[in-house]
Amino acid sequence: MTSLQAAQGGIQQQLGTLSVVGWAGEYGDGRDMAFLLVFSLGDGTGSQEETAAALRQLAGTAGLTVGGDVVDATSAGRQFPVTALVEGGQVALTMPKMSVQYSTPPEWIAAAQDRGHIYFLLATRPWSQVHLGNEIQQEALREFLSEEVLSTSAHCLLPVRRLAR
Repeated sequence: MTSLQAAQGGIQQQLGTLSVVGWAGEYGDGRDMAFLLVFSLGDGTGSQEETAAALRQLAGTAGLTVGGDVVDATSAGRQFPVTALVEGGQVALTMPKMSVQYSTPPEWIAAAQDRGHIYFLLATRPWSQVHLGNEIQQEALREFLSEEVLSTSAHCLLPVRRLAR
């Protein structure tokens, strides 16, 4: 099970409630990857199509490509408008018009620290079947992350940033 949290701050009404969920899972090389998914609950002022268009616009503003290749933002010294700060059992995701702090499970932190990056997804398809405050079962997450949803999402590898000590 993964915990669902709402993204706060600077969110346009057309996007509706943006939510975030994270999990760790194997990524084809025998090692776990830390995944972080941002999606809309579909409760904005517009139709599902208008919400999807607003999410595509948000992705473009953040330098992400919807439905294309995975953007690799892990290059040393590369400035990118989306960042992931991992500290104290949480990830702080910042992108234009949005920031969120998400309490992550220990296996997520371990995978993020092991790889030095996370796999970030911005879904353009709303997920209106989930509700804030409820746990998301792994089966429901797998069902949502269908080929159609994945092919219409923005994908990005983000370096793990930490506070300077």
